[in-house]
Amino acid sequence: MAFFVIFIVVWQGLTAGGPANTTGVDPEYARLAGQSAAATPSAAIPTPGAVAKRGWELLRTAFDDSNPNNLGIAWHLLRSLGRVLLGFVLALVVAVPLGFVLGLFPYLYRAANPFIQVLRPISPLAWMPLALYTFRDSSVSAIFIIFICALWPMLLNTVVGVATVRQEWINVSRVFGLDTFQHVTRIVFPACVPMIMTGMRISIGIAWFVIVAAEMVGAQSGIGYFIWNEWNNLQIASMIVAIVLIGLVGLGLDSGLAWIGRTLSFRE
Repeated sequence: MAFFVIFIVVWQGLTAGGPANTTGVDPEYARLAGQSAAATPSAAIPTPGAVAKRGWELLRTAFDDSNPNNLGIAWHLLRSLGRVLLGFVLALVVAVPLGFVLGLFPYLYRAANPFIQVLRPISPLAWMPLALYTFRDSSVSAIFIIFICALWPMLLNTVVGVATVRQEWINVSRVFGLDTFQHVTRIVFPACVPMIMTGMRISIGIAWFVIVAAEMVGAQSGIGYFIWNEWNNLQIASMIVAIVLIGLVGLGLDSGLAWIGRTLSFRE
């Protein structure tokens, strides 16, 4: 809390000089955009008060859908969340079973690892032009990008989790004569839950910040589109509000997965 207060005080001190800044429009950008100099504030970054005022305005109209070309910010957040969750679930459905197979059969992992290591470092946004060309739809392309970036952390964490199950537990499975299905469900999976959840938390964080960039390229909705549109309109305060909301939603997603991980670990 003290850090937050200090941050606000410093922000206020750095932006308080000159006329009241309610939009955060840079005068030079305003000049290039054809706005009158008299109507523009002197500072490029709005004050905390101006951002709070703009935030209240955006929240009051958050669910406004009267104009399809000017949706409330809540609709943009919901559409981004929908794309992220769909891409994330698709990655989860592929990564966890595949990770179990590769972890249980090391020779398959050794065969697949070169391909994984070649594909994993590629920036998700590098796939965007190809996705747009292939799918011809910005929303589907964004979901594909989320799938790609969320796949690798979950896959590799699952492989490591399966491959590092304690030998004593494997010996117990053999002593009791468990078949393959029972071995995986009763021994391997419970032991892998922490690693899988860690991979999921990493993946959801990556997916949430990647969607912002993906939506800036061709999308007509979403929080990334909203930020880019507000930049084009020189509404810096709106951009800051959106950035804060992105951080809060990201915190919520991570906290939710952390809670699920604690719950599963407790049950086991």
